[in-house]
Amino acid sequence: MSPTPPDERSRARPRGPSAGLAWLRSLLRTVAAAAVLGAVAMVAVMLLAGVAFAIAYPNLPEIDELTDYRPRLPLRVYSTDGVLLGEYGEERRHFLRLDDIPQVMQDALLSVEDARFHRHGGIDYLRVLGAGLRNLAVPLSQGASTITMQVARNFYLPTEKTFTRKLYEMLLALKIESQLGKRQILEAYMNQIYLGQRAYGFAAASEIYFGKPLQEVTLAEAAMLAGLPQAPATHNPVVNPQRARTRQLVVLERMYRTGVITGEQRDAARAEPLRYRVRQALPVYAEQAAEAARLLVFSHYGAEAYTRGLNVHLTIDSREQQAAYRAVRQGVLDYERRQPYRGPEGYVDLPAQPTDVDDRVAEALQAHPDSDDLRAAVVLDAAPTQVTAMLQDGTLVSVAGEGLHAAAAGLARDAGPRQQIRRGAVVRLRAADDGSWSLTQLPDVESAFVALDPRNGAVRAWVGGFAPSRGGFDRVTQAWRQPGSSLKPFIYSAALEQGYTVATVIDDAPLTLDAAETGGQAWEPRNYDGTYQGPMSLRRTLAASRNLPAVRLMRAIGAPYAQSWLERFGFDAQRHPAVPSMALGAGTTTPLQLALAYAVFANGGYRVEPVLVRRLTDAHGRVLKEEALPALPDEAMRAIDARNAFVMTDLLQEVTRSGTAALAQQALKRPDLYGKTGTTNDAMDAWFAGFQPSVVAVAWMGYDTPRKLSDRASGGTLALPIWIDYMRAVLADAPVELPSVPDGVVNIDGEWYFREYTPDNGVHSLGVPPVLPASTEDERRSILDLFRD
Repeated sequence: MSPTPPDERSRARPRGPSAGLAWLRSLLRTVAAAAVLGAVAMVAVMLLAGVAFAIAYPNLPEIDELTDYRPRLPLRVYSTDGVLLGEYGEERRHFLRLDDIPQVMQDALLSVEDARFHRHGGIDYLRVLGAGLRNLAVPLSQGASTITMQVARNFYLPTEKTFTRKLYEMLLALKIESQLGKRQILEAYMNQIYLGQRAYGFAAASEIYFGKPLQEVTLAEAAMLAGLPQAPATHNPVVNPQRARTRQLVVLERMYRTGVITGEQRDAARAEPLRYRVRQALPVYAEQAAEAARLLVFSHYGAEAYTRGLNVHLTIDSREQQAAYRAVRQGVLDYERRQPYRGPEGYVDLPAQPTDVDDRVAEALQAHPDSDDLRAAVVLDAAPTQVTAMLQDGTLVSVAGEGLHAAAAGLARDAGPRQQIRRGAVVRLRAADDGSWSLTQLPDVESAFVALDPRNGAVRAWVGGFAPSRGGFDRVTQAWRQPGSSLKPFIYSAALEQGYTVATVIDDAPLTLDAAETGGQAWEPRNYDGTYQGPMSLRRTLAASRNLPAVRLMRAIGAPYAQSWLERFGFDAQRHPAVPSMALGAGTTTPLQLALAYAVFANGGYRVEPVLVRRLTDAHGRVLKEEALPALPDEAMRAIDARNAFVMTDLLQEVTRSGTAALAQQALKRPDLYGKTGTTNDAMDAWFAGFQPSVVAVAWMGYDTPRKLSDRASGGTLALPIWIDYMRAVLADAPVELPSVPDGVVNIDGEWYFREYTPDNGVHSLGVPPVLPASTEDERRSILDLFRD
């Protein structure tokens, strides 16, 4: 028999009793030696830990932040119908008591993060030993940090991984466990932990990833959420769905091994498809309304406003706000379509390699964000009959036919270098309802709109510009512009108090004012259309918005008196100098101030203050502040007599019936509409201010740096359509409301008069020469010249 080869002998098992005993004794000696070394090491570690504990424990921070846990909750702004309009704060969080967190969520978390949570005192020594032997650990093993240690780290310690930090983490965990119960610790953890996408706490994560409250999550969804603490920034389903899925399967397996679910439940959850919902962006239609509310709350609470979990409930209904937003955008885009094409927003050097174009386009368009439905795109190919462009998400869009009309000048052969649409041009596209696309451009012109309830000042809509995200300038309150003819009703209101009536005849004839009267230089006011119509009733002069009669009227009552009368409506006297041009709106106002002024006419003579924030509550729903919104104003708020407001309302109805705003009643087919157009000198500002008894609204259009809108621009053509579109939406189901007749007015031949100022004893005419006999035509002209102003 040949000898056994050495390599075979080395693998052969010992033979016979003596060989077996020798092998066993050798193994026991090895184990004993290891045990002795382990015991020595354990004693050394314990001694070291004891010394560290004695030195460091007294210097640990107080844990008041946990014993009186107050999570950093963002400021949220809601519409009156419960739509989230704005959120301010670095952390998205919804605090839930532990009793409100479903058991499946708690089980999933503890199974994967700290299965012995309820059995250890803050440090799981078995897990510490396991972490030391990690290279020998089986799959699904856990790290050494317990839930309590993670709480200590998240609240009090830096993130760097050092031995000193780990030691403090363990000591803090012991301190936390000595002062807090397990339920408090778990509640703090589940509300505080970061879970990706700015979500802090599982309640916020459930809403962000699944679009549902945490109480409604399934086992499969709870397992996915429980897997996030390990690596929230890189393993969340928005960033990497596959990693999130892998981690979810780990959690389900841990739940099965720890006995909180059965094998059947595990398998069913594995098979359940997860439907993620990337958090919807906050609605753009209410950005500046929400921002105005934020400023109000910040002025009272300071930086705490962003951490206390305050909930701001506005007076704005989201549907009415959307109607106002759409009306403003449509009005601006209608104006923009009539303007020449200015050219692309910029140019991008595109790579020659087609596979690299997508990344270059996405990178370039970061500087050109979409403006709602005005999408930014980079042109890949341009011809007079077709343009192909790419959106930021890589979508290819083809534009042809009528879609090229607005930008035809940029596609012409003789287009200038800054106007030419060519490969690499950054352009704007807009999709039609039928799916076709058209080339357009971002408007230069701006607009603002505000609506409120004239009975209590509650704001109903607030749009500070065409695209609020383009800047923080809020034109509702910050744009001080000339109101033009929209100020005339207040001059007429002052005249009613001095004996002028709706039947007073005022001459619409040329007028020259010298420098002494104007306080500057000679002034010859003109009508908008450049014509003169001679003697007209006061009613017709306002309906037709004639300038000369308005100037004559203010000269008659006195500019200082007119200025003081404006203050009754909330206008700033210093912004409306007491000079003749004040009658034509040469001062300045804001859309909100003008709306509040028209509210005085709408509510029967009361001056109300604007109310945007209806109610303010804390994180637990407790009301901190609430505004009373009475159905009718208080008598202490009266600004003008009820009969003045009534007669002025009747005059403003004529404007919408047969005057410069006749389109209002034609479009809306209802008689309870009142208002006044406004167009400033050289058409730099276009206004319409008007009301129905339940809502007053003001629309404005112009350039931020004032310049002429166009030769044919007016409040009736630019601002009034915006007002009509909004009113069409909010008055669709509203009953017709006509004002009641107050005491002190009488009706004579269909006209309303103050009882003491009727056609018999009121001012009969202004600036109209009397009819006198003359022997010759030359004498007649001479007499008329004597009465010319």
